[in-house]
Amino acid sequence: MIIRCRDISKSYFRGSLEIPVLQGLELEIPQGGYYALMGPSGSGKTTLLNLIAGIDRPSGGHLEVCGHALNDLDDDELAAWRAAYVGFIFQNYNLVPVLNAYENVELPLLLTDLSRSQRRERVLEALELVKLADRMGNYPRQLSGGQEQRVAVARAIVGDPDLLVADEPTGSLDARNAEEVLGLMERLNREMGKTILMVTHDPKAAQHARVQVHLEKGVLERTVEVRR
Repeated sequence: MIIRCRDISKSYFRGSLEIPVLQGLELEIPQGGYYALMGPSGSGKTTLLNLIAGIDRPSGGHLEVCGHALNDLDDDELAAWRAAYVGFIFQNYNLVPVLNAYENVELPLLLTDLSRSQRRERVLEALELVKLADRMGNYPRQLSGGQEQRVAVARAIVGDPDLLVADEPTGSLDARNAEEVLGLMERLNREMGKTILMVTHDPKAAQHARVQVHLEKGVLERTVEVRR
């Protein structure tokens, strides 16, 4: 299993008031899985995604991702772990506006020991995969929303991470561009074996996953295999 959640809980505090978000959650995801986290606002799906991605820490329980017990890592170790194992796809793309598509995709590689020529090879491969090699010199303002999100996908995969996490990746896209991005993610899962964990409120987007995990008020209600 690439992800093991054991009795995971998460609470936030507003002054002295404790606000529980996740309660006793148990979840396992195999290598190469494509899971959609679903549920109403406040159900805890984005909180769970952030815990698994090492952006936040659980209040209780044991969390193992990509062979590492995240509970045992300090902040510096957790940052290094994220850089090595996780690729991020966000709803609002999070591209740097003063960098062109090539430079945005290259950003994660600047923290590695790769040479300039090795970085270039990786970036071009990623841009080819998302069919945007011909737009590498364009800045985000010169791209459509769908193209921006495909650049963001290229940036997420350029370091060859074991796990891709996507938070509402189609939330800012029209139907046509959403289908294009979801088709790309499906290919990454099917052809490249990438494990994908996606938060979405859109049932159509969730149909692209292999398994849907439904949360309700911080509790895992049910897990449903998607039939195509």
